[in-house]
Amino acid sequence: MHGRARFFILLGSNVGQREEYLQGAIAGIGRQIGGVDTISSIYETDAWGKMDQPAFLNQVVSGYSELPAMEIMRIALKIEESLGRKREQKWEPRTIDIDLLFLDDQVVDDSQLKLPHPMLHLRKFTLVPLCEIFPEFRHPILRKSISSLLAELRDPLEVRVFHSSGS
Repeated sequence: MHGRARFFILLGSNVGQREEYLQGAIAGIGRQIGGVDTISSIYETDAWGKMDQPAFLNQVVSGYSELPAMEIMRIALKIEESLGRKREQKWEPRTIDIDLLFLDDQVVDDSQLKLPHPMLHLRKFTLVPLCEIFPEFRHPILRKSISSLLAELRDPLEVRVFHSSGS
């Protein structure tokens, strides 16, 4: 299962300098996982799961990596840690969250990693940026395009394009 594979990674941040954390994650992914060649717009969404916290900025990045899925996940956790991520409770506020959504059409069902990401088809904050950059990519288990999954989605959370105040 080695060789060059396209990765799709969701980034999220809802504390501190959110845009800087996204940029730091993209830089780390480019250096340690593989060249990033496609980046979605940044979207702002109210928190999902645990709602009493600041809004998230989310972004999907994609590129190619020679690394196996478990190694990509291990590196992603190290990048999170380097950007100040602490894991204390589920759905807590975070400086950065890095989720591997797909690695080509690989299916992984391991206690440490599930691919495709098991919740991605239920979350508008994931599907909107993913659909922006790869609307026709097909989910290898559900066998539907990202645009079809988004069209069928009933997630009421509003996902808005984020306009940076800094630029």
